Amino acid sequence: MQRKITLLGSTGSIGDSTLDVVARHPEDFSVYALTAHRNGGKLVGQCLQFMPEVAVVGDAQTAAQVESALRAAGSHTRVMHGKQALVDVSQDGGCDTVVAAIVGAAGLAPTLAAARAGKRILLANKEALVMSGAIFLNAVREHNATLLPVDSEHNAIFQCLPREGATITHGGVSKLILTASGGPFRTREPRTLIDVTPEQACKHPNWSMGRKISVDSATMMNKGLEVIEAHWLFGMPGERIDVLIHPQSVIHSMVSYADGSVLAQLGNPDMRTPIAHALAFPARVDSGVAPLDLAAIATLSFEKPDYERFPCLALAMSALAAGGVASAALNAANEVAVEAFLARRIRFTAIAQTVEAVLNECQNHRADSLEDVLDADAAARRAAQKFIDHAGAGITVG
Repeated sequence: MQRKITLLGSTGSIGDSTLDVVARHPEDFSVYALTAHRNGGKLVGQCLQFMPEVAVVGDAQTAAQVESALRAAGSHTRVMHGKQALVDVSQDGGCDTVVAAIVGAAGLAPTLAAARAGKRILLANKEALVMSGAIFLNAVREHNATLLPVDSEHNAIFQCLPREGATITHGGVSKLILTASGGPFRTREPRTLIDVTPEQACKHPNWSMGRKISVDSATMMNKGLEVIEAHWLFGMPGERIDVLIHPQSVIHSMVSYADGSVLAQLGNPDMRTPIAHALAFPARVDSGVAPLDLAAIATLSFEKPDYERFPCLALAMSALAAGGVASAALNAANEVAVEAFLARRIRFTAIAQTVEAVLNECQNHRADSLEDVLDADAAARRAAQKFIDHAGAGITVG
């Protein structure tokens, strides 16, 4: 049966990789809907190639530009815009599979809508679980949705855990080990990080990613968010999830078992591998990724993370331990701080300072509803902006 896909965030790096895999297997996959925010020009090109029934953008002006270009090219793709349109295409009966690749909190509502519509969800948006883990997973269970991880680390763990079909079991598992490249500053002196520029932070040694996630990788906040996501995805307490720096990015994560065995998933650092695995699961299809040549790589190395160099990782661990809405506040504060850093309003080291200040200021409480989560998200964003606006020259780019 051909899977009909709605791709949330088609113009980002995950979107590019997903469409590359889809194009290799036209008999197995077709595109029902593509969504972007404001990158209308790229979206038009994707629509002309994959001919989706629907395209969604963030605002009316971009929608008008996209629609005009599509009509001029003879395309009949219907163009919609706005947050509700994202929700609508995620739960529409025209698709059975939703690839959730919108970066940040903006991806929560449409991904949750897909869960409530019982879709097969390929999750690349970690914020859906970081912000609302229990709420999201309850929706998956109650509506018989299928959840498959696309992040390379979580996809690796999924492949290494015992399971029945897509359902994870925990027989004999002692801990999960998430690997991390260490980003561009793995060996840099912590005291020099204050001078890091956005260009340096976005230059990842192994992966080609968007600017926000590249900065998160440089601070290792991304790995902290992945720890929180792994807790929810695999039902594993935080104290049984380890992070191990592995600069080569060949082992994507591991599972340690009670008998002393450690199972690992290996592959070249290319997101098409986990995307192809999730798209075709339980089958395997060609991803377009070159075979792994271990003899050419020769050496695989590992080290423990340095929390002085990566305070954001420690903050994420603390938020997971705190429970409640702390993880939602952590994510919101980080999004505001990273945006300010990329705009050169604050220094690189002020990202962690901002997140810590927000976690200390915002009151933690239970997350019993989506409204609780969204309220905590909004409060944390206000607190982060206030801290950035009033903290003074100590965090400002000189």
